[in-house]
Amino acid sequence: MPGTCSLDFDTPSYKGTITFNTGLFIDGKWVDPVEPDTIDVINPSTGRVITAVSVGSSKDVDIAVKAAQKARFSYSLPLPAHSHQAYKTTWGLKCPGTSRGKLLTRLAELLERDSAEIAALEAINVGKPYHVAKSADLAGSINYIRYFGGWADKIQGKTIETTEKKLAYTRHEPFGVVGQIIPCGTSLLMLAWKIAPALATGNTIVLKPSEMTPLSALRFVDLIVEAGFPPGVVNIVNGYGPTVGQAISEHMDIYKIAFTGSTLVGRKILDASARTNLKVVTLELGGKSPTIVFDDCDLEQTIKWATQAITLTVLFLGQSCVAGSRIFVQEGIYPQFMERFTKLVQNLAQAVGDPFSASTRHGPQASVSQTQFDRIMGYISSGKASGATVHTGGERHGTEGFFIQPTIFTDVTPDMRIVQEEIFGPVAVVMKFKTEEEVIEAANATVYGLSCCVFSENIKRALRVAHALEAGSAFVNSSQTVDPAVPFGGFKQSGLGREHGEYALATYTQVKGVHVNLGVKL
Repeated sequence: MPGTCSLDFDTPSYKGTITFNTGLFIDGKWVDPVEPDTIDVINPSTGRVITAVSVGSSKDVDIAVKAAQKARFSYSLPLPAHSHQAYKTTWGLKCPGTSRGKLLTRLAELLERDSAEIAALEAINVGKPYHVAKSADLAGSINYIRYFGGWADKIQGKTIETTEKKLAYTRHEPFGVVGQIIPCGTSLLMLAWKIAPALATGNTIVLKPSEMTPLSALRFVDLIVEAGFPPGVVNIVNGYGPTVGQAISEHMDIYKIAFTGSTLVGRKILDASARTNLKVVTLELGGKSPTIVFDDCDLEQTIKWATQAITLTVLFLGQSCVAGSRIFVQEGIYPQFMERFTKLVQNLAQAVGDPFSASTRHGPQASVSQTQFDRIMGYISSGKASGATVHTGGERHGTEGFFIQPTIFTDVTPDMRIVQEEIFGPVAVVMKFKTEEEVIEAANATVYGLSCCVFSENIKRALRVAHALEAGSAFVNSSQTVDPAVPFGGFKQSGLGREHGEYALATYTQVKGVHVNLGVKL
């Protein structure tokens, strides 16, 4: 049988013992991999091992897919509230949406109950400050699951007028087994983003968490069981991208896949879909998002929002695809902006440290590997070598763990790597501009198009610019305040498809047109 891990916490933020399984979760049971193997999970604050978890292979993915297929066809689930009986049904749309919704709502309630515990796992494994993990990631995950629980009984088609001798209507049916792959930096939140709409629409799931930050996902599985989801509806196969991720991408019995991560890996998933069974693919990929500050903005508020948007450091330690890492400031307020902006960023740099300290606002890099740490530092070195000015930061913070100072570059040119490429760390560039036309052209001069921020008290101009920018999300006089009801996704090389809201439901269903003959005779 797979092992368990018990972690003892005695910190100012959280005290207690957390126990969770370290195996694979398939068909409602914790199991060992077919080919036993483990990976060490690292605490990014110290660089030391927290525990070891099982690592699966393509064989485990195949077993999980079979369990997910079986889960579509035979279950006892409770009837809606007016009945006290149970009945045999399939999990998909033949299972009443009210039952799926009740399970999701119950899952949200359990997550709320255990939010302190799971936030502690996010803090020790991802490195996110505990108070942020609890107030942002956990709260966001709870709201997201609860939101889609409300959608589960509202998956509706249309009646279409044709002739009096035909009844025509559409059904939105689940794909069946869907594959999902989530990243390391926001492990629990991305898990919620993926599973909630998939379950609301009646799909079954094979999900791969990041092998570097799987702990909150493994603990979350206990809540799935407690909520009453039938065996095989949700399966978790931890493992590496080139093995488990590739197996999910290529599996012939998975017809829908959702991925959040790098553009490079997104291309590989699209290629796998094309080479196998033409899976429907949703990709939420990289970004190099512009933050545009006009001279008529509310400067005090803008600086606060821009400090958060620079790399969403408070929420994601700089590792966010929507990070506002290209900041354009109109030349008339550039000196005032830089003076006050620098102070806020430097104050943030002084609040780097232990995620369980109440004073910490910036933890270590969540991509808990020397490779990713070196990659970010390599971009900083590239900026220096190409002639950009390190306005603040630019160095490692401390000697233990994967901490990097929040860094701002000035005096940059459009061709520099730090301007064009996603760094996925707490690094931003600041540039002056003169006119609206000039900044729109500069902001769009990238292969990415995930999000953008526009700051101006002239709402007509703010909206005009927001509409002109090539991005899937535009935030006016705020930074990336996403909402479960509003679609989220990218233009250009930032992805395909949409998450959140009613648009997400469309990505997890396929439309069937039904034609009923009411009187035509041959």
